[in-house]
Amino acid sequence: MKKRLAGALFAAVFVTAGCSSSGREAREANPAPCPNAIVLADAARLIEFDGEEALENVAYTGEITSIETACRYYGEEPINADVEIEMAFGKGPKGADGEKFFKYFVAVTRTNLEVIAKKEFIAPVEFDEKKIVVVKEEEIDEILIPRAGEEISGINFEIVVGFSLTPEQAIYNRSGKSLKFPELQ
Repeated sequence: MKKRLAGALFAAVFVTAGCSSSGREAREANPAPCPNAIVLADAARLIEFDGEEALENVAYTGEITSIETACRYYGEEPINADVEIEMAFGKGPKGADGEKFFKYFVAVTRTNLEVIAKKEFIAPVEFDEKKIVVVKEEEIDEILIPRAGEEISGINFEIVVGFSLTPEQAIYNRSGKSLKFPELQ
């Protein structure tokens, strides 16, 4: 699903994908590697409870299962990257709604340093009685990563992905707690 990116802060870093009218070849050979794409460990999963933190009180779950990137370099211009994120979502015993919206973010950082830009997105998911686990792919097109010159490569940047969590969900993830699932027959 193509996402449109907006916002003044992101105008310099994230822009909407569109038809190319620049006359360039669709893909040029990359002179350097793409930025590392990582899932933030503390935000890789989401568990929403309705009540105490117990298996029977799970309403919804989410997990980022993979992330892939592709990038292009054009002289001194910003690095142009695309990200494809695969996520798995589940509806637990306390999940009441057939449609649920999950928030996640994509950020660009300088490697091991500050965040250059961050944007939240929403992944709509539809559940029913037969479909309580949904796997979906989200595509973020044309992330433009500014660089000072042609000699600056993608190795100097990271693309970080994660769920937008409540403080309670972040504490749960950091605690190392895990739910014990019953033996499956």
